[in-house]
Amino acid sequence: MKLNASNLTSLSTALILGLSVFSAQAEKVVSLEQAITLAQENDPWLHGSRLKQSAVENRSIASGTLPDPKVSLGIMNLPTDTWDLDQEGMTQLKVGVSQMFPRGDSLEIKQDQLKIESTKFPLLRENRKAKLKSQVSQLWLDAYLAQQTIKLIESDWALFEQMAEVAKASYSNVVGKTRQQDVIRAQLEIVQLDDRLTSQKQKLETTIARLNEWLHIYDSARLNESFNFDAQPLEFSVSKELPSIRLKNPTVLKASNYSRNRLAQELANHPAILAIDVKRKASEKGVELAKQQYEPQWGVNASYAYRDNMPSGDNRADLFSVGVTFDLPLFTENRQDKQVAASIAESEAVKTEKLLLTKQMISALEKELRQLKRLSDRQSIYQDQLLKQTHDQAEASLTAYTNDDGDFAEVVRARIAELNARISALRIDVDALKTVARINYFFAHSQSKSNAEHKPMHTSHKTNQHLSNQQFGEK
Repeated sequence: MKLNASNLTSLSTALILGLSVFSAQAEKVVSLEQAITLAQENDPWLHGSRLKQSAVENRSIASGTLPDPKVSLGIMNLPTDTWDLDQEGMTQLKVGVSQMFPRGDSLEIKQDQLKIESTKFPLLRENRKAKLKSQVSQLWLDAYLAQQTIKLIESDWALFEQMAEVAKASYSNVVGKTRQQDVIRAQLEIVQLDDRLTSQKQKLETTIARLNEWLHIYDSARLNESFNFDAQPLEFSVSKELPSIRLKNPTVLKASNYSRNRLAQELANHPAILAIDVKRKASEKGVELAKQQYEPQWGVNASYAYRDNMPSGDNRADLFSVGVTFDLPLFTENRQDKQVAASIAESEAVKTEKLLLTKQMISALEKELRQLKRLSDRQSIYQDQLLKQTHDQAEASLTAYTNDDGDFAEVVRARIAELNARISALRIDVDALKTVARINYFFAHSQSKSNAEHKPMHTSHKTNQHLSNQQFGEK
């Protein structure tokens, strides 16, 4: 594959991004935008798709060309008694040329069919990029969730250790209402907290390993050489800030404007649907091509025969022949008719593929929209009530216990409940963004006529501030 200006620009962009992400070993921080860009710029599938498109385009040119003419050379009517060329008048040195012509307009139709098929590859690449964006976003957000959960657990670790030390000291000095079971309970909570921390580290490491699949930088011009997979670090972290992922088409959330027919119209511009439309057009050309089998196939042949002089020295005239050949498709019932019927059936089957995919996408989109609505409701519950109430409960339990008017077990339960609420709020925020990323896949490259400003989802239970759209918003 030749490197043009566009390829060089894409390659340099990927290399610059890769160096900014991976060469600074002291930092090793990957933002969501960087992860998506690296995945899209360094996906071998996309390079293979461009090569396949080039192959189909070249094949379309070749298919529109007439078959090569055939040349024949021969000696005819040579006498076997003397093997002399001048003995018999029928002895000839013959050179012939024949050319076959395809049936009807089959060459032009086949060429058009391949040209149509080649137009599906850019659509498939757009669909692949949209899928990559969604998939990488899921992995990146999973890594972020595990990373921030670890941070929340570690921030409360010292508090639980302090509570265990206080309970142990109070029990040893017979101060207050501290009992032996309180000491054991405090130690047990620390052990369970350690197990949760280990579990989250496991999730973070496995997610980073999966994310690494999409962040490997390669040079498409050096596919025959060995790749340096060790150039990519095994461990890195994601950004500490939760990004803002904007919904591409927020109007579909409005119940007053909701319509499945409208969703179907929006999805009609999705690259995956448009690729099926291309496949349908190519299959229709296949029907036209099958109908050309009813046309006769023609051929032209011409030959020149040289004859030697007679033994007496008199000249013999050379011979020239020309002819036309063609077949007669008379018995079409079990051949041509069946081929046309098969092509028509295949063309109709493609229409069912589009209907099936549209139904699947509508169903998946409706599921994601309902999930996003409930996640938004849960965000409001945690923001307005649960986080504050669990914090107040933990503080009240600790105050009562320090005044010898409370139970130590209640203090521990309240602290665990507060930690669980903070982790759940974080998980809801991340799940909401993952849902938005999945919804945005369905509206990839759709031509929406709405110019309304998109409102971002709430992304943090601590603050309503969001990063700028220029840095993390949709391109």
